[in-house]
Amino acid sequence: MLGKLQAALRIKEIRNALLFVAGVMVLFRVTAHIPLPGVDLEALSNFFQANQILGLLNIFSGGTISNFSVVALGVAPYITSAIIFQLLTMIVPSLEAIQKEGESGQKRINQWTRLLTVPLAFMQGFGLLAIFRQSQFQIMPQMDALYLVTLIATVTAGTIFLMWLGELISEKKIGNGISLMIFAGILAGFPQQAQQLFVTFDQSQIVTWIIYALIALVTIVGVVYVTEAQRNIPVQYARQMRGAGVLSGGVASNLPLRVNMAGVIPIIFAISLLIMPSMIAQFFMGAQTAWVASVATWVVTTLQNQVVYAVLYFVLVFGFTFFYTAIVFHPDRIAENLQKQGGFVPGIRPGKPTADYLNAVINRINLFGATFLGSIAVLPLLAQGAGGSRLLAIGGTSLLIVVSVVIESVKQVESQITMRQYDAY
Repeated sequence: MLGKLQAALRIKEIRNALLFVAGVMVLFRVTAHIPLPGVDLEALSNFFQANQILGLLNIFSGGTISNFSVVALGVAPYITSAIIFQLLTMIVPSLEAIQKEGESGQKRINQWTRLLTVPLAFMQGFGLLAIFRQSQFQIMPQMDALYLVTLIATVTAGTIFLMWLGELISEKKIGNGISLMIFAGILAGFPQQAQQLFVTFDQSQIVTWIIYALIALVTIVGVVYVTEAQRNIPVQYARQMRGAGVLSGGVASNLPLRVNMAGVIPIIFAISLLIMPSMIAQFFMGAQTAWVASVATWVVTTLQNQVVYAVLYFVLVFGFTFFYTAIVFHPDRIAENLQKQGGFVPGIRPGKPTADYLNAVINRINLFGATFLGSIAVLPLLAQGAGGSRLLAIGGTSLLIVVSVVIESVKQVESQITMRQYDAY
């Protein structure tokens, strides 16, 4: 790892990109500590400690909600918008056709995703402020409408600002900008979590902390193993006659299929969808209509049930792993490209049979990858039920995101190094 970092720093373009990303991360953390006025931060802290779902939202936003900063919503609205459009591209034929147009089509969808982020951020900001005002901790006193609109406009602008920073990071090809910002927020919260562990440490809970350490180790090793694992599909290229009777081709190669093509995206999607119903329900808990308040209370109570929450979390991670893989992996295109290049999988006919074979293989390895990823996601929740520490649940999800993002970024840096070394020859 150290050797790769030294090699990256020796290349000017990569060094500048790394310094730029580090500078953006610092800017993000500075803005995350610019609080908005009119909020009792101590009451806000107590509120998050008493609510596990919003505690996960705080991690998801990069720790910006707990101190109610100008970027309190984080990148959650942008991710929600991206989820909506990825679902629509699989349902609406016209959007699917636009996506198949290549880079130009992807640019159009990205632009629509940015535009949808604005109303989503406005709605989420309104919902968050409403939850704060209705909570029993008296987080926000009664304020006039103009002040509330100003707060909502500010946090909406903060989300757009973070979205812009994330896209600037992605352009440097050092990693996914949005994932790296979530990663930075999680890392920034680690010292506070470590302090809480030491402050609340009790010798009678030594077994709980040992379990926590083991879960952290298993999570790190497991995520690295599954992320690096791949299935190599043998590919044979037919020999072709070139000019002057020269034969070319006849080369044996491999088509690598990663066990976890989706990376950390299923975890982010799952947390986003788990947070949304709870936030909406908490907003309607104080409704005047009895049945609306009753349904909202039932939703909040159900999602706070550890067993229900763990099952939903596992199912969502499992499902999104298959869903996102279906978006990024296209067996038909791969089979068509192989046929055009004179390649074939031994024992499989070119064309549709090859596409069907690749689809069957990716579904089999995805079954293992999705099950493993879902199990790693809920393992801390199971340990929390045994040990009773909320930090176990939150820390496990954080480790999962951190390890996945680090691996993804290291791979992109390695590819940048390899490309420049190749160009040098």
